[in-house]
Amino acid sequence: MRTRLAIKTHALIERFFPERRLFLRSDTDTRFIRLRPETQAFAFAGSAVIVAWTIVATAILLMDSIGSGNFREQARREQVTYQQRLNALSAERDKRAGEALAAQERFNAALRQISVMQSELLESETRGRELATGIDVIQATLRETMKEREAVSDRLAALEEQIETGSTQVASAGQSDSTMDFLADALARTAEERDKVVADAQAALIRAAEMQAEIEQMEDKNDRIFRQLEEAMTVSVKPLDKMFEKAGMNPDSILSQVRKGYSGQGGPLTPLSFSTRGEEPSEDTKRANRILGEMDRLNLYRIAAQKAPFATPLKDPFRFTSGFGYRWGRLHAGTDFAAPHGTPIYSTADGVITFAGWSSGYGRLVKIQHEFGIETRYAHLSKIRVKVGQRVSRGQRVGDMGNTGRSTGTHLHYEVRVGGKPVNPMIYIKAANDVF
Repeated sequence: MRTRLAIKTHALIERFFPERRLFLRSDTDTRFIRLRPETQAFAFAGSAVIVAWTIVATAILLMDSIGSGNFREQARREQVTYQQRLNALSAERDKRAGEALAAQERFNAALRQISVMQSELLESETRGRELATGIDVIQATLRETMKEREAVSDRLAALEEQIETGSTQVASAGQSDSTMDFLADALARTAEERDKVVADAQAALIRAAEMQAEIEQMEDKNDRIFRQLEEAMTVSVKPLDKMFEKAGMNPDSILSQVRKGYSGQGGPLTPLSFSTRGEEPSEDTKRANRILGEMDRLNLYRIAAQKAPFATPLKDPFRFTSGFGYRWGRLHAGTDFAAPHGTPIYSTADGVITFAGWSSGYGRLVKIQHEFGIETRYAHLSKIRVKVGQRVSRGQRVGDMGNTGRSTGTHLHYEVRVGGKPVNPMIYIKAANDVF
């Protein structure tokens, strides 16, 4: 059975590949090589496999080349789009910075206006107290004048009675004319005194009416000043409340901590107290005290904002290259800013330098400890310009941008940590951009 199958297979192969002989002839001899059908079939199959493999490999290489070209083109287009987006964001940031500067100027102008209004309010309160004192004096004078008028009226009645009595005696007893002259002179003096008292009383009433009108005008002026101050306080304080809340900070707790460090009293923000007789403060006094309380809150906010990192560590043009979050399963604990080598890096808040040196993957690193348990980090610096223990202010230069440590290019790695845990720095930067 096996022999018959082999014979049939040999016959089938021989049908397509008949036996051939390859002659090799020399000057003295002739030889030939016998090519059996099976040998030719194996050679043809091997050649076919090699040709097929060559075609497939060439096709794969062509497809890979075409795919790589498309991928590079797509990557280039995405890079151009990304660059355009970064440029747009940079332009938007510059615009926001201009708006923030204008808002800061308006805020400072509002503070100056508030200071002027406060001075005017204090002057108005002083003038009001003077007018109130003047009215009290006029009322006292008017009461004395009325008493004198009543006394003069009594004297006049007594003199008239004496005159009537004197006339009866003259008629009966025939007294001399000297007595009548004396009584007439006394009656004339009494009438003059009465007229003078009446004139003084009318003048006092007119002056009192004038002073009352002045007081009403002053009250209207004070009311306008109060309304302007209350509106200014609302416009100024509410955005600051939102700024601290967006940063995840309790405004009342923050202000309480600031107040502990600035607990001295005195000066223009001391609550008003005009009464020295234990009387209940007036509505204007309560209103003024509420405004002064809001001004004190605004001032505490200003101090707190200086101590928290509500700022950007760069003043020169830059672009964001990487944000806060997880990348390839690892937490990127900060925000990256790209700019030319040596770009100045600035502190984002008042604080104390706790580290300034080399730190493995961070490269040259500066750590600043701020109030409220906040720490900021500035990594991959090319140069450090501060020392450990040094106290720095917001906007003070702490180093230059570089490419040290685990870094693929010149940039700043900026971190914000609260209680030792990293938080997104953009929370503070965006919160500040919404206000300043």
